[in-house]
Amino acid sequence: MTSTALRADLAVCGVGVDAPVRRRGGAGPSDDGHVLLGGVGTALPIVPSSKYQVRAGRLLLEGADLGLEVTPVQRPRFYDLTTADGVPYEKIARLHGSDVLATTVVQTCIRYDEAERCRFCAIEESLAHESTTAVKTPAQLAEVAEAAVRLDGVKQMVMTTGTSAGRDRGARHLARCVKAIVDTVPGFPIQVQCEPPADLSVLAELRDAGAVSIGIHVEALDDAVRRKWMPGKGSVPLSEYRDAWREAVRVFGRNQVSTYLIVGLGEEPDELVAGAAELIEMGVYPFVVPFRPIAGTLAVDVDGVAAPPSWMVAEVTSQIGELLAAAGMRGYDQKAGCAACGACSALPTAGG
Repeated sequence: MTSTALRADLAVCGVGVDAPVRRRGGAGPSDDGHVLLGGVGTALPIVPSSKYQVRAGRLLLEGADLGLEVTPVQRPRFYDLTTADGVPYEKIARLHGSDVLATTVVQTCIRYDEAERCRFCAIEESLAHESTTAVKTPAQLAEVAEAAVRLDGVKQMVMTTGTSAGRDRGARHLARCVKAIVDTVPGFPIQVQCEPPADLSVLAELRDAGAVSIGIHVEALDDAVRRKWMPGKGSVPLSEYRDAWREAVRVFGRNQVSTYLIVGLGEEPDELVAGAAELIEMGVYPFVVPFRPIAGTLAVDVDGVAAPPSWMVAEVTSQIGELLAAAGMRGYDQKAGCAACGACSALPTAGG
């Protein structure tokens, strides 16, 4: 069993391992490799110089065997296929962890100019590197999802989007994509992720299309931190997030709504924990991850921000994990999504 302290340190320090399934750039925690750590799906930064190394399938700390097996997730077979309109499947959706299909349905964001961009985000970098396409169509996503389930045993899907200028903030395109996938692969669990829509009725549209859970990601609950790190998203009042979370819990149910909280943006640990407690009381799962320095983001290329100390990640994660356990909210009980997967967070080791 991996301890929370070890899992947090790995998330901060990374590991030296050859991981065939990797994610570089994007809208969230990335530049990571996907492995089974002690049999559990885990996403870790690939850092060849890390004090943690993998040798002969074992995790070593400065040469000492920690007693954990590490098995890299193998390249999925669906990556070798091409859509009916000529796009490689790998550019439409990617494998995350060992059995999660993930995609950004619109790879552009109205907030991506330097004055408004979230400083930890690289959503358009993968587009610039031609590793994805700007807009994924419902038909493309349905085709790829069917193959990923059939060929590689994928069990759930996560669909996010860059923010659009419409009142739905991109949610209605998500709904069209969800419906196409569920029509093709009936019963396939899908989590959608978007900013709080100005028209909250679109949340029911997402559910009616077939989505089973939703992520409405705030990343920080301190307004000063929000203005510094995400000036565009930070202009959306927290009251709008709270309204959207409450409506999402009504529509999708308790513990089927989540939000990212990022450790290392400047909020004090006790503030993060207090904010998480408020979310849990609402029925919203706070998915806690550390800030990761990613090339192509303003935080790295302009600000030079480093990852937070692993003790802080472990402390916050442990306390929030205890709150989640006491509330009976387990990530694994979500029907789909980041919390259901858990690969990017240490919360599963902390009782969450």
